Amino acid sequence: MAKKSPPPSSADSKLTSAEGTALRALGNGESTVSEVVGRLASEGLRTDDAVKALLALERGKKVTMQESRPYASVASYAWSPLSIWFWATVGAVAVSLALISVTSGAALYLRYVFGSALVLFLPGYSLIEALYPKRELDELTRFALSIGLSLALVPLTGLALNYTPFGIRLVPVAISLAVLTVALLCLALSRKYGYYRLSKGVI
Repeated sequence: MAKKSPPPSSADSKLTSAEGTALRALGNGESTVSEVVGRLASEGLRTDDAVKALLALERGKKVTMQESRPYASVASYAWSPLSIWFWATVGAVAVSLALISVTSGAALYLRYVFGSALVLFLPGYSLIEALYPKRELDELTRFALSIGLSLALVPLTGLALNYTPFGIRLVPVAISLAVLTVALLCLALSRKYGYYRLSKGVI
């Protein structure tokens, strides 16, 4: 659902033609995104341009977009567009594990990329998402902390494996980092949903 925000200042003059058309199509009440896109399509604006215009207006705080019915459970929240970050990270972890046995060919370079991400970024990123679920940090700070925390978590994981029968070998280390990352992601998802419930008044 999209609705027009309170009248902005003279910054309206900086709107693109597509954004201005989208703002006029929205009117003064509440409308679904599909309704607004339909109105813009009837005025000759392409669907992707209409969506981009709405997203630009939301970033500029000219309109507010929210789901018409709040997600009532962690499962529904996990399958919503708000949790794309979760599935993207889980997918990167899965690809890293799938490429672990690749030793030649073009896929070897993908192994280097995703393997490096699993070691140098994903564990710390997952921990940062769990520690700061409300996006209190800017993107650059999150990126830097993700790398720093990954460099702290990986040696601790190796130290723990050293005292197990598995030892510090490629497969056990990769699986351990994957399990740790997914566990932290699930914790982050749960915490984000908790804040989401508070913001939406979901009981």
